[in-house]
Amino acid sequence: MRTAVITSKSSLNHNTGSGHPESISRVTSILETLKKNKKLVWKNPINFDKNIIKQAHSSSYVDAVESSFPEKGLVFLDGDTVVSPGSKDATFDAVGSIIAAIDGVENKEFEAAHCVTRPPGHHAEKGKAMGFCVINNIGVAANYLISKYKYKRVAVIDWDCHFGNGTYDIVKSNRNVFFSSLHQYPYYPGGGTEYEKGDHNNALNIPLSAGTNSREYFDAYEHMLKRLKEFQPEFVLMSAGFDAHKDDPLCQLNLESKDYYEITRRVLETTKDYCNGKVVSILEGGYDLKALAESANEHVNALLEFN
Repeated sequence: MRTAVITSKSSLNHNTGSGHPESISRVTSILETLKKNKKLVWKNPINFDKNIIKQAHSSSYVDAVESSFPEKGLVFLDGDTVVSPGSKDATFDAVGSIIAAIDGVENKEFEAAHCVTRPPGHHAEKGKAMGFCVINNIGVAANYLISKYKYKRVAVIDWDCHFGNGTYDIVKSNRNVFFSSLHQYPYYPGGGTEYEKGDHNNALNIPLSAGTNSREYFDAYEHMLKRLKEFQPEFVLMSAGFDAHKDDPLCQLNLESKDYYEITRRVLETTKDYCNGKVVSILEGGYDLKALAESANEHVNALLEFN
């Protein structure tokens, strides 16, 4: 498929402080690898109406975020989530990237897109920043697809090693969204049990034990794919965290880089009759730089090669 990479230089200005795992080098390591691929379309984020964010987050939270960015130094929004003067543009450009990706797909500029941005988003709840995340980009995207493009069946697949608690908080009451998260459990941020099914039985959480290997992971993944096929999504959003990799320092799952090709390919194959390859993903976790770059490259290759 014709595939775009959406990114912005502002991601490089989101300073989280010395030693923080959610660092600028995460983006640079991915981009250095992807720039070797001459088949990709490169795009920048677009400006957007900030009210779009308020479809996913409370107005009071969005206002609080806007006023939280310091003129100098660092500010902690929670124990893990740090913002600096350059974080404001990075945060809103991350949202602008996924909006640009969706609009590009809808305008037939490309069929799929991967957003290489930071800060990540899937831990940010309706009214709370946490886990390195400020705005829940994927939650905003799901609501945007429904409000702007009138989609009735949007799938959100989260394969970050950590439970996408923020996304679940935002979409669990939306009958137009199917949400599935595969994650290490018990682990940060808590929650994500199989009993959390959404208000309309529209969520499938798959907790995995520390040490889960590729074979065990894909056995579990088949349960998600079965539910995904039953849902028949018209558009697929992916929270693309790569920290389930065996080399990642913040997680204890044991995937290989090449597994991210298969994770992506199986979703595309399962949904091809319903969404014609309409897929947008955005970077979440992944903290070993070599593993992160390799895994993101595998993910993008699957998007490119799918027919």
